[in-house]
Amino acid sequence: MSNAAAEPLIANNRSSSEAQDERDEALVIDESVLAIPGLFIWTLTFCAGVSGFLFGYDTGVISSTLISIGSELSSRPLTTMDKSLITSCTSFFALIASPLAGLLADSFGRKNVILGADILFIAGALWQAFTTTVWGMIGGRSVVGLAVGSASFVVPLYISELAPSSFRGRLVTVSALFITGGQVVAYLVGWWFSTQVSGWRWMVGLGALPAAVQFCLMQGLPETPRWLMKASRREEAKTVLLRVYGGKGTDEGDVKNLVNGVLRRVEKEIYDEDEAANGRAVPRAGKTGWSAKVARVSDSFSQLVTVGGNRRALVIACMLQGFQQLCGFNSLMYFSATIFTLVGFRSPTLTSLSIACTNFLFTLVAFHNIDRIGRRRILLWSVPIMVAGLALCAVAFNYVELPAQKAGVTQVEGGVGGIWPVIILGAMVVYVAGYAVGMGNVPWQQSELFPLAVRSLGSALSTATNWGSNTIIGISFLPMMETLTPVGTFALYAIVCCAAWFCIWMIYPETAGLSLEDVGGLLKDGWGVEKSVRNRNRGRRRDGGR
Repeated sequence: MSNAAAEPLIANNRSSSEAQDERDEALVIDESVLAIPGLFIWTLTFCAGVSGFLFGYDTGVISSTLISIGSELSSRPLTTMDKSLITSCTSFFALIASPLAGLLADSFGRKNVILGADILFIAGALWQAFTTTVWGMIGGRSVVGLAVGSASFVVPLYISELAPSSFRGRLVTVSALFITGGQVVAYLVGWWFSTQVSGWRWMVGLGALPAAVQFCLMQGLPETPRWLMKASRREEAKTVLLRVYGGKGTDEGDVKNLVNGVLRRVEKEIYDEDEAANGRAVPRAGKTGWSAKVARVSDSFSQLVTVGGNRRALVIACMLQGFQQLCGFNSLMYFSATIFTLVGFRSPTLTSLSIACTNFLFTLVAFHNIDRIGRRRILLWSVPIMVAGLALCAVAFNYVELPAQKAGVTQVEGGVGGIWPVIILGAMVVYVAGYAVGMGNVPWQQSELFPLAVRSLGSALSTATNWGSNTIIGISFLPMMETLTPVGTFALYAIVCCAAWFCIWMIYPETAGLSLEDVGGLLKDGWGVEKSVRNRNRGRRRDGGR
């Protein structure tokens, strides 16, 4: 192997393959020479992040909408069941959309799924704005759910497959920033239109505007290089990577070496999977026909659940996404105005804005620290803050004399009085701050856990777990407030957070700073927790403790 430049990209013998791996590892590690992400990768991230804004807007705007509709749907006030169905149908259809979007993203590309979600966002927003019945509202929210489920899965995948490993955490967190920003805008829009006749129609209808803008912006953006490699479009993938790594302050020669190293790693992963699929008598990617596609999907699912490393990745991703919702956060997004009405705040929609602003500001904290502190450590530090906020909230509710009417339909005029409603607000702010720093962001790093062959399907199934859990929260929160009382409801969420902390400590390894092709090595023979923490600490000492 004296003439390394003449070697094929995919070696045909074991010794040359191992030598190539060593060279590729050195090249990928050299990503540290990148000073900052270039304009191209920021443009991609922000354009894709508009889907996150839509995600946040549509989850946040329902809080103001529910207390503004009055009797304008089906000529009657909304019942607790009406509110629960209007809220939870979005999550339920997002649950349905997530795995389907995973299959579409593999077949047609990540970008095309984003464009399809934009069309659904527009249709769902307009449907809600013009409906006159409760079931019409449920139908419009369901279409939005299909859009949210598709976008919430594919945008982090799109960004993670484009981002350099040293910045991947922060760039994926940009999507979460857009989500929280969308929630802030939703509360502002809700406050502005809440006093106007039929203002709720503007609240839901304005969701069509960002979707239309993104649909236009995405036309000029590329597919991810890793999907292009799977589709045998190597030159296009190389062109995209050259633009991704061509950031300010990087040497042109270093960029070419980085790109060649990444391409070899991805190509070798595809080659190994193709050989494994051939051994399992699965049709190769070049073959067409529905039978071949079904066989490949079946094989991908089989790999996901039977291969140890893939199965462990799926368990971790589904665990994090499930706990992200079962800790109860979206009960505040959906029903914060209802809660603040219940405890007597005179402007519940404006009070709810404090929740959304806290979420946005502390997501900025996560953006700054997620790659430096690491995913695992930021969760272990932030979840106890969530427990403290929820526990204080449960205690405070014990001292608030609530109205006799049911929590789901109460409309309180004036205030309950005393200091305890303010303490409830403060406790919720503490809880949301802890959530935004860790649990609100880290689960969306899910794509980095999976190898390329099962990345789309694995991310789709874990996203479906998120929306399944979200559906449970959306449909159960108001009935729980009535049956378990607010004290029991928030105490239960605190217990869920304690269980989440223990599971994270036991099985979630540190993946910060690793390339997508390297993360799989952590989970190959076990959970990789001790190895990842040891490597992370070694790297921190090498970098002077940062």
